[in-house]
Amino acid sequence: MKHTSKILMATAAIGLIAGTSAAFSKDLKYAHFQSADLSSPKHAAALAFESCVEGKTSGSIDVQIFPASQLGGGSEIMEGLQLGTVQMAAVHDGPISAVYKPFSVLAIPYIFDDQAMAWSVMDGEFGDAMAEDMLAKTGIRMFGVADNGVRNFTNNVRPVAEPKDMEGLKMRVMTAPVWVTLVESLGASATPVPWPELPGALQQGVVDGQENGVTNIVNASLYQHQKYVSLDGHVFSWHAYLMSEDFFQGLSDAEKTAVTQCVEIAKTIHRGMTAAQDANATAILSEKGMEVVPVSPDQKAKFRAAAQPKVREFVVSEIGAEWPDRLDAAVEAYRNQ
Repeated sequence: MKHTSKILMATAAIGLIAGTSAAFSKDLKYAHFQSADLSSPKHAAALAFESCVEGKTSGSIDVQIFPASQLGGGSEIMEGLQLGTVQMAAVHDGPISAVYKPFSVLAIPYIFDDQAMAWSVMDGEFGDAMAEDMLAKTGIRMFGVADNGVRNFTNNVRPVAEPKDMEGLKMRVMTAPVWVTLVESLGASATPVPWPELPGALQQGVVDGQENGVTNIVNASLYQHQKYVSLDGHVFSWHAYLMSEDFFQGLSDAEKTAVTQCVEIAKTIHRGMTAAQDANATAILSEKGMEVVPVSPDQKAKFRAAAQPKVREFVVSEIGAEWPDRLDAAVEAYRNQ
């Protein structure tokens, strides 16, 4: 009888210890919008983050990944980050710009020459200043950015090689006014559509086309409803790695260090996968049955002349000249180094 009592007491003690350990584990809900497979840069990066953080913290942070918009669209996730109901997310440009307007400066088209320039600017003083400002104004911490792909126009009506070919097309854009301005400056009409609803909008003919990078075109099977893709590369689009500041401040110093280091690993994986797909755009999209329309430097100059001044004017009217001027200065500094 005494032996049985000792076993019961020992079992209870083990359960108490396990329960105490679980109680001190911090749940980190991590949302993103791509599918849950390793060919998706967002998901591959999220899995790497999960493994890295849980290993470095010995499980004191329990990372729970919610892919494919399971926790809602961009607007809901940004609200969740501010309220603390979502602890972390990789969010694209449009929803960020709707909450933190200065981010829309990155929608000024034909600014960056290539990934090397874009990464250097966003990893440098410009990106650091934006992260600090975002934190102060929204309560959301931005650790850094990874590629959402170099954005190109697709449609199901005709090849687009220069701005005049855009006239009359109904184009889906992200849910922020700056993207409406970009498309309308080229003569098309713009319809904001949340990312989860885009495939349906294309399939049903609500819009003729859209603009996205290769990763998203493939990941969401947009090629099934789009015949033409024009490689104009109008915007270097971003996924920002965001965290609720309240959650971050509730971490120990060691946990903060682990999260920061692991974001760097995730970001590097994310960038590499997306940039590789952009570099192989012609081969990848041709294989999917799309007609790839090359855009020559002279044609791209026409796109730039039509779109850049109008978008910059709109951005300045919304947020002032400080951030556009900072971006111009950062690009110029890169070119002169």
